[in-house]
Amino acid sequence: MTRYRQPAIFAGHGSPMYALEPNRYTEAWGKLGCSLKRPDSILAISAHWVTRGVWVTAMPMPKTIHDFGGFPQALFEVQYPAPGSPALAQRVKELLNVPVVLEENEWGLDHGTWSVLKYMYPDADVPVVQLSLDGSLSAQSHYELAQQLRPLRDENVLIVSSGNIVHNLRTIRWQDDADPYPWATEFNDLFVSEMLSGRHEALIHWESQGNSAHLSIPTPEHYWPALYSLGLQLPDEQVAVVINGVEMGSISMLNFSVQ
Repeated sequence: MTRYRQPAIFAGHGSPMYALEPNRYTEAWGKLGCSLKRPDSILAISAHWVTRGVWVTAMPMPKTIHDFGGFPQALFEVQYPAPGSPALAQRVKELLNVPVVLEENEWGLDHGTWSVLKYMYPDADVPVVQLSLDGSLSAQSHYELAQQLRPLRDENVLIVSSGNIVHNLRTIRWQDDADPYPWATEFNDLFVSEMLSGRHEALIHWESQGNSAHLSIPTPEHYWPALYSLGLQLPDEQVAVVINGVEMGSISMLNFSVQ
C-alpha cells in the first residue's frame, strides 16, 4: 500500500483583518483545505511566536491568542477552538536535535496560525500544535531544523508555515489598490524563480540578494517560516504556487505548496 505524504504549506497570511474580510487569498486557503486529504493533526509554524530556544505548544486545548492591537473589537472576538495534541508535541521533541520546551500554559494559537486555518479547516476540528521560532538561530539553522521534521509528513501531519516573503510595515500603503513597490515585486519574483528552480541556497542566504531583499526583510521572523516549508521539500518533490500577489505596497501574499 502506498503511504500518503502530506504536503508542506507556506501561507503568506497578510493582515489579521482577513479573518473578517474574505478575499481571493482566503478563498485560496479554503480551496486548499478542501483539496487535501484530511490530516490527523497540524503542526503550525508562525512568524508571531519568536522565543529564546525552541518551544512547542503541548496543551490539550490551546487558547486563541489575539496578538495585535488597533483593530476592531470583532477581530478580538474571533475564536478558533481547535484541540491541541500533546502526542504530536512530544513527537516534535523526539525528532529535533535541539532542546525543546513543551509549553502548556502561556501560548496557544496566534493569528498567524488561526487566521489561515479558519478558512482551511473552518470547523476547527483538526488538532493543532504550534512550533516557535528560535530568534537566536540563523536562517540556515531554521532550514536544517525543518529537514528534521520531514518524517511527520508521512505520519499524516500537515505542516503549515505562516509568514510573509516581503513584510515591511514601515512602508505600507494603506489603500486597498496600492501598487507594489518595485523592490517588493523584484524580491518576490526572485523568490518564486529560485524556489521553482530548487535553488534553496540563494533563499537561505537572502542577505546576498541585494537591496530589494533587505527592504523586503527588515526583520527576518516573517521570512523564516518560508524556509521551513522549503526545508521540508524532498528530492522527488515539486513546489506549486497556490496564489501570489503583493498587497499594500510591501506585503507579499505568496502562498505555496510542496508535494
